[in-house]
Amino acid sequence: MIGSFPMLNAAEAAAMIENGQTVGFSGFTPAGAPKAIPMALAERAIAEHQAGREFQIGVLTGASTGPSLDGALSKARAIKFRTPYQTNEDLRDRINSGQTRFFDLHLSLMPQVTRYGFLGPVDVAVVEVADITAGGGLVLTSGVGVSPTFCNMAKTVIVELNRYHPPEILGLHDIYEPADPPHRMQIPIYKPSDRIGSPIIRVDPHKIVGIVETNLPDEARGFSKVSPLTEAIGNNVAEFLAHQLVEGMIPKPFLPIQSGVGDIANSVMGAMGRHKGIPPFEMYTEVLQDSVIDLLEQGHVTFASSCSFTVTPDVLKRVYDNLRFFRPRVLLRPQEISNSPEVVRRLGLISINTAIEVDIFGNVNSTHVMGRKLMNGIGGSGDFTRNAYLSVFTTPSTAKGGKISTIVPLVSHVDHSEHSVQIIASEYGVADLRGKSPFERANEIIDKCAHPEYRELLRGYLHIVEGGHTPHTLSAAFKMHEQFQRTGDMHGCTWAVQTPALV
Repeated sequence: MIGSFPMLNAAEAAAMIENGQTVGFSGFTPAGAPKAIPMALAERAIAEHQAGREFQIGVLTGASTGPSLDGALSKARAIKFRTPYQTNEDLRDRINSGQTRFFDLHLSLMPQVTRYGFLGPVDVAVVEVADITAGGGLVLTSGVGVSPTFCNMAKTVIVELNRYHPPEILGLHDIYEPADPPHRMQIPIYKPSDRIGSPIIRVDPHKIVGIVETNLPDEARGFSKVSPLTEAIGNNVAEFLAHQLVEGMIPKPFLPIQSGVGDIANSVMGAMGRHKGIPPFEMYTEVLQDSVIDLLEQGHVTFASSCSFTVTPDVLKRVYDNLRFFRPRVLLRPQEISNSPEVVRRLGLISINTAIEVDIFGNVNSTHVMGRKLMNGIGGSGDFTRNAYLSVFTTPSTAKGGKISTIVPLVSHVDHSEHSVQIIASEYGVADLRGKSPFERANEIIDKCAHPEYRELLRGYLHIVEGGHTPHTLSAAFKMHEQFQRTGDMHGCTWAVQTPALV
């Protein structure tokens, strides 16, 4: 027993979850996600299937998780429904084959739609914690996600007490859940360091049915070494922002930064920290990656508000070994606060996210390959892009060894429309789309961001038809995609089409 709460092993905890139930798991990315109970749940599903019985659950999370959750449950064919975001290869395969239903959703909305009941009832919450009080107060670990809402909405709560995370992490979290309409008031954050909530989640102790004790590290993926390509993209973004500051387009001393996830985002943050024209700045973002921890230690980032430490194990150990330094410089919040459109607009963030493909008019595809196969999901990019002071998207100019141009006439799937996208950056340069007509945007993107091997092809598309506000030709808009699907290479695409009469 810990306090009045019974101790369970992972199998006993998994036995409390029934076929068909909906389970809300803590965490945001692999940070803070439960591990032992999902693994035991996967083993149970395998046994049930071998016995000829159905066993699948609905899985609600904050964002992606680690292989012990999304991976294990997918391999066990235990996920019936999943939302709002994922990065696991096994789960992705099941989603794209139609075996798991997936609902892609802006991450800031996940707690809200859960409370509204749009996703049905939450039967069980499984929450990883670093400590638990006798009265049911939960000290979360390295990620917050939707944990407060899941704990409040679930009929029962199962706790994974993970001793890998020190209880001294208490104080790094700022747990705040807004009221729902018509009683909602403003979220009182006026600078990234404003603390507005509690360091713990308060849970009705009668709902906590047991504690599973573990000692397991986070399953965060490592980052690739900075390559010449990612370094070039990072340097281009940093140089552009420094020039915007000089020109007075970014107010002094600077604005808070939001940065997405991945190797390019890591490189961009590193380049900003190195650039002498960019002063120390604050961050209001959804994830803190390795490069941000470096920048905090170096003084280039003065404060960081986030939803999780999405960092490698060695970097997380640095944080835990030096909590006295990080506690006054970092806050971890629920995702409806870290990604709040209201707060993003108020603080005037510069958002920097990654695109799968961009079209010449400024529309961005963040989620689907060739318009059909889901990669990960929209994540928080829409929360920030639509409300940022300045919205930036980064992309390499090509993919698949140059056989795909990431700059195309029309994106095969639209996540962010031209109305929200202001800046595009590739390894070749930066396209500023503000105040430009569709034809001007097209030339800016082609000249500044497209790979030289594809520029003439893209310019040719603009001249198939004359007239109209946006020079699109429907019969040719996806010919580069079709060329790749036929031959495995976008090179060789032509614009020989039957052009319909203009109306």
